[in-house]
Amino acid sequence: MVCGEPRAWGHGVCSTHGLPYSRAWCLGEKHSGLEALIYAYKFGHNKASYKVAADMLDTVLPQLPQDCIVTTVPTIATHIRQRGYDHTALIAREFARLRSLPYRGLLMRRDNTRQQGASRKQRLAQAKSAFACEFAEPTTHLLIDDVFTTGATAQYAALRLREAGATDVWLAVLARQPLEK
Repeated sequence: MVCGEPRAWGHGVCSTHGLPYSRAWCLGEKHSGLEALIYAYKFGHNKASYKVAADMLDTVLPQLPQDCIVTTVPTIATHIRQRGYDHTALIAREFARLRSLPYRGLLMRRDNTRQQGASRKQRLAQAKSAFACEFAEPTTHLLIDDVFTTGATAQYAALRLREAGATDVWLAVLARQPLEK
């Protein structure tokens, strides 16, 4: 999932990258219908789209452990104010409800930096200090985000969960969008 190379076996994570999450799922590349869904949800104020996104994740993801905790990459405060909701939290809560799993908003934002428009180097530097987590139960946590570009956000959000006590972190994203040059 990080390098974009296809994985014939395993759980979508290239083992050569030494990441803090061990499994990953992605609905697809960010184009066509998936891009339209994400755009309408994030920028078109189509709040009800969270249910479609959660349903899609529910269809794609395998059975999860009953003690798995669903959490999310938190949206920056500026975007929550603009939209009137935390778009990733709505998806994660709905997914947790569909799967009868607990949802916990464990990660907190330390800043309001935006990844959109940033270079790979900037994204890594920003994500490194963007998140905090005080406590995570010693079990598997499913981290949900909307778009995977460089992997910096997923990497450091998962790392903070692991540092706070999570035994394992799995990742689910709606779309992968390679960084444009």
